[in-house]
Amino acid sequence: MLKRTLLSLLSAGLIWSAMSLPNARAATIGGEGPDVIKAGDVGIGRQLPDLEFTAVSGTKQHLSDLIQGTGLVIAMTSTSCPVSKRYAATLSRLQLDLQAKGIGLLLLNPFTSERSTEIEEFIRQNSISVPYVSDTDKSLATALQASTTSEVLLLDSSLTLQYRGAIDDQFGLGYHLDSPRSCYLKDAVEALLAGRQALVQATAAPGCELDLGDARSPSNGTVTYYRDVARILQQNCMRCHRDGGIAPFALDELPAVLDRAKAILRVVEQRHMPPWFAAPTAYGTENPWSNDCSLSTRDRVDLLSWLHSSDRPLGDSAQGPKPLQFSEGWSITKPDVVLQLPQPVTVKAQGTMPYQIVLVPTNFAEDRWVSAYEIIPSHRDVVHHVIVQMIKEGADTKKVPDGAGSFWAAYVPGNGARTYATGTARLLSKGATLQFQIHYTPNGKAVQEQMQIGLVFAKEPPEMEVKTFGVAKHDLKIPPNTANHHETKEQRVPFDLNITSLMAHLHVRGKAFKYEVTYADGKQEVLLDIPHYDFNWQLGYNYKQPKFVPAGSTMRVTAIFDNSSSNKANPDPNKEVKWGAQTYDEMLIGYVETLNPVGGIRRATKR
Repeated sequence: MLKRTLLSLLSAGLIWSAMSLPNARAATIGGEGPDVIKAGDVGIGRQLPDLEFTAVSGTKQHLSDLIQGTGLVIAMTSTSCPVSKRYAATLSRLQLDLQAKGIGLLLLNPFTSERSTEIEEFIRQNSISVPYVSDTDKSLATALQASTTSEVLLLDSSLTLQYRGAIDDQFGLGYHLDSPRSCYLKDAVEALLAGRQALVQATAAPGCELDLGDARSPSNGTVTYYRDVARILQQNCMRCHRDGGIAPFALDELPAVLDRAKAILRVVEQRHMPPWFAAPTAYGTENPWSNDCSLSTRDRVDLLSWLHSSDRPLGDSAQGPKPLQFSEGWSITKPDVVLQLPQPVTVKAQGTMPYQIVLVPTNFAEDRWVSAYEIIPSHRDVVHHVIVQMIKEGADTKKVPDGAGSFWAAYVPGNGARTYATGTARLLSKGATLQFQIHYTPNGKAVQEQMQIGLVFAKEPPEMEVKTFGVAKHDLKIPPNTANHHETKEQRVPFDLNITSLMAHLHVRGKAFKYEVTYADGKQEVLLDIPHYDFNWQLGYNYKQPKFVPAGSTMRVTAIFDNSSSNKANPDPNKEVKWGAQTYDEMLIGYVETLNPVGGIRRATKR
């Protein structure tokens, strides 16, 4: 039954997944389910004002009055919306569950048309004992920028928004499940209690849409460090820029931020940080990427406003965000198996190092399906990136990798883990060897590095297999002293593709990269445009929903190389550059991650 459901939804283009989010608890659902959305666009990490409200009981309170020590959940609801009505029993249970965790609950009805008698009956039938607000003038819903009648907001004790979106994925417009597959609010509450960020911080919330105009959150006036900037940095930067993080310096305290203010200003204005290099989505077009970590418009404006100000106002330190806790171990589920490099690699103190090729045998007697992996270097500060390829049993393990073979896993700064969606997994063949291609960057101190990869095995064989193939051009010939040399590779699509992620791989002369597809009817589409490629960030660009490309289409990848002296990373602008494994050579590979039905692929008809 699961197989038929997955395949039918996939062919209809209705399957989505959070598998593309680093370390995220994945979900798969058909119909108009709760899509993962960019946290910064909906105010995650921002402090809400201490709004006043009057409950239907006549009691007048502020949001802070409902915080029971840890936080507060605000749940939109309705007596008439079909989705809200399905969630009534869930809300009834939720008030008890949250109370046991020291978290308050407020129910908010934003409809003027729903009569008080209907609301009273709803409260009685569902044994609601928490405050219920009939927001007939929509003032509270507007201030909260609520979107639907099933949306929930999770605030911590400082009224900082930690999660916004669906309770779970059990109900939606046009579908309902016997039980949820992903419990977004529950996971966010657990993260709040542990003092860390939720893995999924924002989703759409299927329900009846609210028409509240374009009103924004009430203005807090002048941007200050403690109330605004510290939260922007915490939300967008501190996963790397913290004590023990992979970044070269921390940004978790005011003195460090002031010391680095000019550097922060430069990289934010140049859009180098946070690292995200896809071209902006056209106005009025939905952002297709689930892992877009670029600053939201509001965050960018506020941060730059503060950095440009002459006095950089600090504000009240009591308004600062609560410190976050970061896991130093596995961020995925505890691995079933941990594999390690057989011997440490000596990373010298200075200079450059060629790619290190290290073989790690798996010695499994049978095929294994991997539902999650994570690569953890023993010295993160000297590891630039890692590409892992799978070499099947009996294949030549001494062959120098070309980078376009059986791509299996990857590590880049800030992201070395993947968790695949329910019902999907990546195959690890019996007796296979994992070939690690490691780019080390010496940083002043010689170390012995010995990274690990942790594997989580699927509980049962998947219905959909995660595969990655490379669209590569090996016959590169990049002339010397050329700033804009174009190379293109076209490849016909032999079977239906459900693309979940795209990744570009060039070396230090790489300047730009583009994925395009031409469909059988002649229609053309740009899948991914990277106008300013950065070798220092080998990012994957992960779709919210798989992108369907039918058999018979043509995939085209185009790269622009800068082999001139203006490219400061260019080791020799006077050299003609060809394909090669080392960074002083070049590559052109477009890695395409797809979902394929296990045991069945629809191929294009030969012409």
